[in-house]
Amino acid sequence: MTAIRIIGNKSQDSGIAEMEELPVPHNIKISNITCDSFKISWEMDSKSKDRITHYFIDLNKKENKNSNKFKHKDVPTKLVAKAVPLPMTVRGHWFLSPRTEYTVAVQTASKQVDGDYVVSEWSEIIEFCTADYSKVHLTQLLEKAEVIAGRMLKFSVFYRNQHKEYFDYIREYHGNAMQPSVKDNSGSHGSPISGKLEGIFFSCSTEFNTGKPPQDSPYGRYRFEIAAEKLFNPNTNLYFGDFYCMYTAYHYVILVLAPVGSPGDEFCKQRLPQLNSKDNKFLTCTEEDGVLVYHHAQDVILEVIYTDPVDLSLGTVAEITGHQLMSLSTANAKKDPSCKTCNISVGR
Repeated sequence: MTAIRIIGNKSQDSGIAEMEELPVPHNIKISNITCDSFKISWEMDSKSKDRITHYFIDLNKKENKNSNKFKHKDVPTKLVAKAVPLPMTVRGHWFLSPRTEYTVAVQTASKQVDGDYVVSEWSEIIEFCTADYSKVHLTQLLEKAEVIAGRMLKFSVFYRNQHKEYFDYIREYHGNAMQPSVKDNSGSHGSPISGKLEGIFFSCSTEFNTGKPPQDSPYGRYRFEIAAEKLFNPNTNLYFGDFYCMYTAYHYVILVLAPVGSPGDEFCKQRLPQLNSKDNKFLTCTEEDGVLVYHHAQDVILEVIYTDPVDLSLGTVAEITGHQLMSLSTANAKKDPSCKTCNISVGR
């Protein structure tokens, strides 16, 4: 095992202690942060700078910030990098997770002829958070989802299930209009819409044999139904939001419907891949003989987020005859990180 020797008063090797100390990194800066990479730079005294051959970088998830910082002899660091001009890009050395808080500390090191390293004291510990998936990463998820989307089935209504108390509250306190709320943290950990995008969840899946919405629901026994053209029309933009599963055989695709020019539309335009409303694998709106016709993918469960308020007077509220299947709820559901169908290589 390669030995690591700390220069300075703490060293028990008198021969080493007499050597000039290596500069300790300070004023560490983290920049150009993505979901799976970052750049790191720091300042250090010029004294003995020319003896530096390597940098030791210790990265930990923030919840483990009290873990061993590898300050002891004969314990390898997490990354030994050749001394390169700063800032240095860190990518691929760890399996970095998106939207995750990390701590990082740095040492300078000098490789000796015997293969051992002489190192400085550790720098201060810096905290930072990795970014959400970019459009590039979401496009990778989109392409994976397209593979399993299946044939398209015709539908005519969007629907939203809730408890009776929810609709009573909307009527009494919100002037009959359902209000957008912040999306929970279900789905991919790196999704840029989780905890940020405001919207109202709708479904559009139909039963294969009837062409109508199923009578069962995990979200409540009362259902608001609204004609599809009220939410999805030429004045609406369609975006891909996420693709995930919950340790099950079936998969979910999150789509976002945003009225053109609305705050939701501006949010999505910067962060999400936009879909052609007339031609995509998940949800389409086309015109036939002057009438808007709608289709949804059969082999994935679509969760549609509409980003503006929706007045209950635009549809109907009625009790369903089926069961409330709580096991199908996706509220704050965690994505299966081992599924090869719906994961990409940069994180979960």
